[in-house]
Amino acid sequence: MPLIQPLRGLRPAPEHAAEVAAPPYDVLSSAEARARAAGKPWSFLHISKAEIDLPPGADLHAPEVYAKAAENLAKMLEAGILRRDGTATYYAYRLTMGAHVQTGLVVVASIAAYDAGRIKKHEFTRPDKEDDRVRQIEALNAQTGPVLLAYPPSAAIDALIAEAASGATDADVSAADGIRHQLWVVRDARLVDELTSRFEALEALYIADGHHRSAAASRVAAARRRSGRETSADYFLAVVFPHHEMQILDYNRIVKDLNGLEKSALVTRCEAAFSVEKSAARVTPSRPGEFGMYLPGQWYRLNIRPERIPSDPVASLDVSLLSDHLLGPLLGITDLRRDTRIDFVGGIRGLGELERRVDSGEMAVAFALHPTRMEQLMAVADSNQVMPPKSTWFEPKLADGLVSHVLD
Repeated sequence: MPLIQPLRGLRPAPEHAAEVAAPPYDVLSSAEARARAAGKPWSFLHISKAEIDLPPGADLHAPEVYAKAAENLAKMLEAGILRRDGTATYYAYRLTMGAHVQTGLVVVASIAAYDAGRIKKHEFTRPDKEDDRVRQIEALNAQTGPVLLAYPPSAAIDALIAEAASGATDADVSAADGIRHQLWVVRDARLVDELTSRFEALEALYIADGHHRSAAASRVAAARRRSGRETSADYFLAVVFPHHEMQILDYNRIVKDLNGLEKSALVTRCEAAFSVEKSAARVTPSRPGEFGMYLPGQWYRLNIRPERIPSDPVASLDVSLLSDHLLGPLLGITDLRRDTRIDFVGGIRGLGELERRVDSGEMAVAFALHPTRMEQLMAVADSNQVMPPKSTWFEPKLADGLVSHVLD
C-alpha cells in the first residue's frame, strides 16, 4: 500500500472558493464561527462547525450537530458549490503569510503506514476529541479537515512540488486573517506517478498537527474493515510540506499565582537553574534555553544553566526545561493538561498579550519561550516519545473546505 496516493478531491467551484474556504474547525469557538459565517451561506463552517446553524447553547456533540453538517454538505453539493473531481490526482498547495511561504501537496496518506508507525506521531490524543472526529467523518462519509504532515529532506520532492505549483492557479484565496491560499490541480499523469514513487522512497512522514484527525481516520478505517465494507477509508486527507519550510511559533505560558511566593523570592529561586537578569525591554528569546519572564511591570531574561540540559530529546525541549526547573518545583504546576492555574498563549498574539494579562491582575507571571524546532519534533517522533502539551504552534493554518476526501 503506497505511503501516499492521489485522490478525487471534493472542491469548491472556482468562482466559489473564496466563499467556501474557512479556518480549521478547532481554532474558532462556536461563537466566533457563528459570527464569521454570518451572511455567508456557503462558508465551510456550516459543515465543520454545524452547531452554528442550531440554537445557541446546543450540545456540540449532539446527534443533531452531525446531522446538520451532513445536511449542509448535501445542500452545497446540490447547489454545485462543491464538486468532486472525476480523476484522482494531487493538488499543490501554497500558504503565504507575510514574507513566509510554504508549498506542499494535498494527498491521502496510508492508514496502514500510520498504524505501523511509518507516519510518526508526537502527541497523545484525547478519546472525546477522537470520538467527535469519528462521528463527523461517519456523518459526512468524508474527511474534511486535513492533517498537517512534514517530510524529511528530499531535494527531488521539493523540485517536483515546485513544478506542480506553477502556471495558473485553480484557487487563489486571501483569507480575512491575511493568509493567502493557492491551489494547483496536478494534471500531468507523469508528475503524479513520480510524486507517488518519490514519497514511497521516504522512510517516514511526520504529523505536525492533526493527531485527533488521523487517529479518528484510523478508527473509521478499522471499523469499516471489520464490517467488510471496502472504501477509500484506508487513507486519510493530509497536506504534506517540506519540514524546512514549516513555521513553528512560540507557545507561551501564563500562571495565575506565584504558589505562595513573593515576586522577589521567585526571582531569587530561579537562580538555582537559570542565570537571571532584568530587562528594560520585552524579552523575545533568541535561542533555545533562553526564556522571558514577566512580572507586573518588569521583564527578566532567564538562561538555563548548561549543566541542567539533558540529552533526552523530550527533556531537552524548552517547554520541558521550563516545566522541570521552574513551573513544577517553584510554582507547583506538574500537570499541564489539567492544572487550571496555567494557560497558554500562541505566539501569533505577541508578547503584548502576556503583558496585558499579567498587568490586568488576571495572571501573576508570564513566560515567553523560544519556538520548538521541526528537527526537535522529528527527533521526539523518531524516539517514539511524545512532547509535552502545547509544545508547538504552527502558522499559517491550513484552510478547511479547499479539498475534502470522500470515502465512497
